[in-house]
Amino acid sequence: MGKMQTEATLQALKILRDPGQFEWYVIPIFVIVVYIYSVEVQRRDWSAVMAGLAFYGMDLFNELWNALVLHFTQHSAVWTAPGKTAFLIFIGLNIEITMMFAILGICFVKMLPQDKAMRILGIPNRVFFVVFNSILCVFIEVILNRAGALVWEYSWWNFPNVWLIILIGYMPFMAVSFWVYDMEKMRNKLATLGVIYGVNLCAILIFGVWRRWI
Repeated sequence: MGKMQTEATLQALKILRDPGQFEWYVIPIFVIVVYIYSVEVQRRDWSAVMAGLAFYGMDLFNELWNALVLHFTQHSAVWTAPGKTAFLIFIGLNIEITMMFAILGICFVKMLPQDKAMRILGIPNRVFFVVFNSILCVFIEVILNRAGALVWEYSWWNFPNVWLIILIGYMPFMAVSFWVYDMEKMRNKLATLGVIYGVNLCAILIFGVWRRWI
């Protein structure tokens, strides 16, 4: 017999995609997200726009497989967001997190030096910021975990074993986002985004709409 579902899982499932959770503060936050992208479009900084979308697309992929972990274990996702939210999209992703990730990629590419060959502490600057930003994000997640807003059930994805969160949870976001940002040709950027969002869309249609596993 499998393990029973965790308390965090039960709390999250109770509010999963419940429109009754709506709060008006979502609207001004959404406007801020739109504004940030509008500024980059006005500047014609398409690289920043594509990098931001790539970052969010990679996060969405992580949220999809995390939701599938709950389905197949019937115990818990790797991470769960059971706390107060205006809308819980997936078991570990609420509307507040999704809007944050929608602009976080743009924030991070703004840190990148224009000179791709520049080194920081002897490390190529892109590699440096992939590692540095990933560690910074996990540090914030540890605080959220301690506050009970983000629940980690499994010992291999929990403090002090945060190395896996760094390697899988964030470094791919950063690496792909920076890679898209540095691509010379727009068609390559668009093709990469097409693959990322194509995979996500297929997963949502198959596992969400059809199978209702997530």
